[in-house]
Amino acid sequence: MKGKLLSKAGALTFVSAIAAAMPAWCQAQGEQYPYRPIRLIQPFPPGGGADVAARFVGQGLSERLGQTIVVDNRGGAGGSIGTEIATQSSPDGYTLLMATASTIVINPLVNKVRFEPIRDFDAVVHIANVPLILVVHPAVPAKSVRELIAMAKAKPGTINFASSGEGTISHLAGELFKVLTATDMVHVPYRGGGPARTALMGGQVQVNFGNMLASAADVRAGRLRALAVSVARRTKGMPDVPTMQEAGVAGYEVIQWSGMLAPHGVPRSHIDRINREVNAVLDQPRTQQFFLKGGSEAVGGTSQAFGTLIKSEIAKWNKVIKQAKLKSKR
Repeated sequence: MKGKLLSKAGALTFVSAIAAAMPAWCQAQGEQYPYRPIRLIQPFPPGGGADVAARFVGQGLSERLGQTIVVDNRGGAGGSIGTEIATQSSPDGYTLLMATASTIVINPLVNKVRFEPIRDFDAVVHIANVPLILVVHPAVPAKSVRELIAMAKAKPGTINFASSGEGTISHLAGELFKVLTATDMVHVPYRGGGPARTALMGGQVQVNFGNMLASAADVRAGRLRALAVSVARRTKGMPDVPTMQEAGVAGYEVIQWSGMLAPHGVPRSHIDRINREVNAVLDQPRTQQFFLKGGSEAVGGTSQAFGTLIKSEIAKWNKVIKQAKLKSKR
């Protein structure tokens, strides 16, 4: 038996070594991932459209993976605080970022941030396209976009529009509106879409180019008045609300997309697993209905296609920033 049996001390040492090696072994096996909870950083406060979508998709992903998805709200600085936290995380697949056009494209073009979208992140999956909706406080006299433009031109600089932060898509949507309508409105940034919408309903500001998914319920309840949607066609969620182009603003189209990113260097097998499972969640009828109710569209697709979209969006919004005469970092 000598040479075939381990002493008690040797056995304990052997078992301890195996136990210590298990996490690394599991991590190396694509099908074993994930073996512990995943943190999904949502770089805005609770209540905004991106937060609502992150929690819904996160729940569906959790059910498919059999692991908890912890939505971690890290709002501030137009989404850059949470995004920077994601870049500092280990590229092991256990920290993901819920990104939007605002956080990963526009903000780095307008503000000084400590991350580079293409260098520091790998695309995982495109989740949804969400129209913006031009909404006003019910006390605002304007019942249409044309009336709002007339008000803004009659009293330049007296109308305030709220955004989810400096350098977000709701900010740029307002700036593009000003450029195309030759009006002067004052930008008031907040720490997220939720706080911006709350300020609007409280009468602290008059206008918001908000996420349609988050604003739809307030419009239906009469707490906000919808004047137009930002896309080229009327939405199924709010078919009675005209498009901005129908309302007289030629050439206006803005889409807020969302998707998951991973810190650069996450194993390809992990990215493929998350992509596959999120696509399955997006194909579910309940998910399709969730996004449709808010006038948005579940997308999905490959991680490569999402990465291509991000690069094209950087070029597009860099051009808009120059048209609006905002300071660009590129």
